Amino acid sequence: MGQPVPFMDLLGQVTALRAEIDTAIARTLDSGWYVLGREVAAFEAEFADYVAARGGGPVTCVGVNSGTDALVLALWACDIGPGDEVITVAHSAVATAAAIALRGATPVFVDIDPRTYTLDPAQLAAGITPRTKAVIPVHLYGHPADLAPILTIAQEAGLRVIEDCAQAHGATYAGQHVGTFGDLGCFSFYPTKNLGALGDGGAVIGRDARLMARVRLHREYGWTPQARYVSQSQGMNSRLDELQAAILRVKLMHLDAWNARRRAIAASYAAHLPAGITLPVELPGCTHVYHLYVGRVARRDEFRARLQEAGIGTAIHYPVPIHRQPGYARFGTGPLPVTEQAAAEIVSLPMHPFLSQAQVEAVIAAAQSALVPA
Repeated sequence: MGQPVPFMDLLGQVTALRAEIDTAIARTLDSGWYVLGREVAAFEAEFADYVAARGGGPVTCVGVNSGTDALVLALWACDIGPGDEVITVAHSAVATAAAIALRGATPVFVDIDPRTYTLDPAQLAAGITPRTKAVIPVHLYGHPADLAPILTIAQEAGLRVIEDCAQAHGATYAGQHVGTFGDLGCFSFYPTKNLGALGDGGAVIGRDARLMARVRLHREYGWTPQARYVSQSQGMNSRLDELQAAILRVKLMHLDAWNARRRAIAASYAAHLPAGITLPVELPGCTHVYHLYVGRVARRDEFRARLQEAGIGTAIHYPVPIHRQPGYARFGTGPLPVTEQAAAEIVSLPMHPFLSQAQVEAVIAAAQSALVPA
């Protein structure tokens, strides 16, 4: 067995930034304020500036407890609830559909583009009914969904567009950061994300002052700064805490460099992985930030077993499409052939900015060996 390469290494990131993170934590502890204080306000402003720096105009950011909550709050701000339908994809983390269901709305799944695994605009119009209120395109694995036709169809049908950017921090479409195209953009800061906290966290961004005010209101029980403990509307507890915000402020300064390293690793993979793997693509006008490096292999289980023997970690994102999972079967979506074929073949190879070149070469060598006929 050659050099072992675990699928993920979160400790490497912490080790590299330990002094900066320790300083941020100490600053927060010494402040004596641990929920919705200066660190959250500063991170909201800094992340808004980061996203807006690549076009789309100024945006507002509201930090929340998780990416799932970000989607729930975005749907709530758009008045989406029981009796409404929201179109999205079944090839995604289940959080996308969970947020829709948590609002009492119905997720309607349409098929994906076989190249990018994101929502296929050609399938969108057929999913629209009189009950459809919104569409959630998922920028999956770090590659943007094809937003231009999605936005056109949504505008013609009078639908809200809520971008699921949980895997696409820093990705761009037509030179503009994702999350700034639709009515609202939702991010997760789960530790494995391109920009990850050391726990859960999320954010909603948007340009519409009224929608963002509603997100902020619902984030904390419907309270306002002028009338704390008095709910002006119903709300929930979804506060990004000060410690996570302080850590995210540190990591945000490194995000572009980390994304560049991810892209360099992807370029090495693309240049040297064997022909038996269908490689991910980067469509013209898009910047892929490779949250995950997902290829396709016809005999996937055998391929993964041989990589495991070589000490190479792999994963499947995602093995069972949402519409085939017991918790969501009641929504009654019909077959999604592209989604289901992808789920049978996709495999995620190690991808994070702290992979050494030797580890990258070990993954490539193991993949080459695994696809040589026995």
